[in-house]
Amino acid sequence: MKLVIGNRSYSSWSLRGWLAAKQSGLAFETQVVPLYGEGWDETKRTIPELAPAAGKVPVLWDGDAVVWDSLAILEYLADKVGRDRYWPKADDARAMARALVAEMHSGFGALRSTLPMNLRIAPFEKPLSAEVRADVERILTLWAQARARFGQGGPFLFGTFGAADIFYAPVVARLRTYGVPVPGFAAAYMDAVWDHEWLEAWRAAAAEEPWDIPRWDVAALA
Repeated sequence: MKLVIGNRSYSSWSLRGWLAAKQSGLAFETQVVPLYGEGWDETKRTIPELAPAAGKVPVLWDGDAVVWDSLAILEYLADKVGRDRYWPKADDARAMARALVAEMHSGFGALRSTLPMNLRIAPFEKPLSAEVRADVERILTLWAQARARFGQGGPFLFGTFGAADIFYAPVVARLRTYGVPVPGFAAAYMDAVWDHEWLEAWRAAAAEEPWDIPRWDVAALA
């Protein structure tokens, strides 16, 4: 298999797709496409691996099968290796995990736009609008409910690392980068995600990448 991703420092959806691929336990190759360089609108049309996704990342190629969108990639891989690798076995826990993932996949627009993922800038405290605070409070509420009801088996949202943690990993990065204060239970959860060996590997690879996106850096600091 081949997973096509964007710059590790910036691409939150690529991080989700990559973590989903790692969680599968299957071997895969990673191809990094530097996003938004000079002439990007033309360049992306020349990259055949991005054609099915109209120039967006991540894209998973598996022989003749091609899947784009990080949630679709996760579900495709879950079908290949077994859904229990990603989702809790119990009906009530699995129901909540699916709802958390779906809400992350489709919502939190204020947080996404105001606190973009950026691993290239030093952490700092950024003032938050009321809309962003509402998103953060909703996320913390979801985390608290998942940990209280289903987190007894380990440090992650549903005990062991799974789909929900994959989808909230970029949120952990964002909250750390912008110095968002969180209660103790959330800080412990964020530390568990941040210190996961796969997150450490992603951050190390991001630090080695030569590309930056200046306008995204400026937007992050604004």
